[in-house]
Amino acid sequence: MKYVLMFIETEDYLKELDAMTPGEREQAYQRVYQWFDDHRDKISDRGNKLQGAETATTVRLDGGVAMTTDGPFIEGKEVVSGFTEIDVADLDEALRMVRTWPACPVVEIRPVAEM
Repeated sequence: MKYVLMFIETEDYLKELDAMTPGEREQAYQRVYQWFDDHRDKISDRGNKLQGAETATTVRLDGGVAMTTDGPFIEGKEVVSGFTEIDVADLDEALRMVRTWPACPVVEIRPVAEM
């Protein structure tokens, strides 16, 4: 079954990253690279880091009218910062993978719709 893992950064997590020395930050990134290597047989897309939320453009479709605004303007203090697609047996396997994720504190697991 295919799932998309969406890695979600929180304000507190970003503050922790900012407080790290360059060496500490590099070690944190190395743990992420290692996680991808450890699970490479289940990852169908290596994953991507998204640019900051301030670079987003949001389109809201309301009654056939598209309203475009700069930024995500979401209610909350969490922002999707990256994603990857995995191919695993079931949700339990996806959960086992995510429990070992070494970076941002929130990961959303969403099944890919069969078209």
